[in-house]
Amino acid sequence: MLTVDYDRLDVRPGMRVLDLGCGEGRHTFEAYRRGADVVALDLNAKDLATTASWCTAMELAGEAPATASFTTIQGDLLSLPFPDASFDRIIASEVLEHIPDDATAIAELTRVLRPGGRAAVTVPRWLPERVCWALSDEYHANEGGHVRIYKEDELADRLRQAGLTVTGNGYAHALHSPYWWLKCAIGDAAPTKAYHRMLVWDIVDRPAVTRLLEQALNPLIGKSVVIYLEKYEVMADVGA
Repeated sequence: MLTVDYDRLDVRPGMRVLDLGCGEGRHTFEAYRRGADVVALDLNAKDLATTASWCTAMELAGEAPATASFTTIQGDLLSLPFPDASFDRIIASEVLEHIPDDATAIAELTRVLRPGGRAAVTVPRWLPERVCWALSDEYHANEGGHVRIYKEDELADRLRQAGLTVTGNGYAHALHSPYWWLKCAIGDAAPTKAYHRMLVWDIVDRPAVTRLLEQALNPLIGKSVVIYLEKYEVMADVGA
């Protein structure tokens, strides 16, 4: 289940791609499948092990080009262990809302993106997230939980201030918003479990009816907002 549109991000073979806060690797897998040299970074060693295991399985099954590569690194988004301008593409999906010092994380993301490179940053969208917070403290008020709710324009402004140019946006996972509202309101009761079974069916089978429905609903109640960015190349001073 991808939040980022890889065609819009323009991930191509041979590119060096950083998946920040990769979790169990859902965005790493697609970049690897497309032939990129992927670095998956996360603080959670268990999640990194899962990511490496699935990437290895992809390699053995021939699901990624032989020229592609993957590396998993346990690291902190506040102090990335990479030189400046290390990556052609960066994905930061559903991570900034967990980080108290998000300004430093944004600065680090910008630092390691090469001039001319592109990034995709995704966070929970304001309205669906606000409903979840109103329905349940447990949803966010726990260790490692969400520490803020972003408004899209405010996040876009902060990314611009860090030195990135916003090139577009998108919304994803509208069908997941009602699931989280149910879970926050009534927990794992029968309606929540039934809705979850529908989501699993949708993810596995991807039927046309739910794909069309989600596409129509994404602008209204998409669970995630995606901001696409570019780091403009610094032009040399002609008079120098």
